[in-house]
Amino acid sequence: MNEVPNGQEPDAVGPESVPAAASDRSAATARPVVGQRPVVRQRSWAEVRWRQFRHAPRPVVRAVVSDLSVAIVLGVAYLVYDIALTRGARLPGGDLRTLAVLVYVAVVLAVGSWVTYLVVPQPGRGGTTRSAWSAALGFFAAVPIAYLVLVVAVQILKPLFT
Repeated sequence: MNEVPNGQEPDAVGPESVPAAASDRSAATARPVVGQRPVVRQRSWAEVRWRQFRHAPRPVVRAVVSDLSVAIVLGVAYLVYDIALTRGARLPGGDLRTLAVLVYVAVVLAVGSWVTYLVVPQPGRGGTTRSAWSAALGFFAAVPIAYLVLVVAVQILKPLFT
């Protein structure tokens, strides 16, 4: 008689507990018994995130694209202003880069929220129903996008043009 390791049930130990027909089939081709759920392969963290990226909800994609377009346009304007000051241009008001960054972020948040409000309907209400939900989605998507575009403009693009 076989010993039972670590206090396991005798029915679940060893190849004699598996019916002959089931042991002949591979695990990949075996069909689950009626009433049992199929075994699902555990995905890695990277696979899960890649799938979420590929199948993002439409409202989120629209919010990100609208905020990104506003941030890029204003980021290019800030980059031109910053490069002009770096090269010694004398503009009215002097060096107002800090104020320009503040205005850039505020305008990206405001215009990004407004554009998102216009292009993203509220989920679950069908049609073109707009609400504060759409504007809030645009606002929260615009916060990181504004800063990321500004970092790319100042840290990556500016050294290329100066």
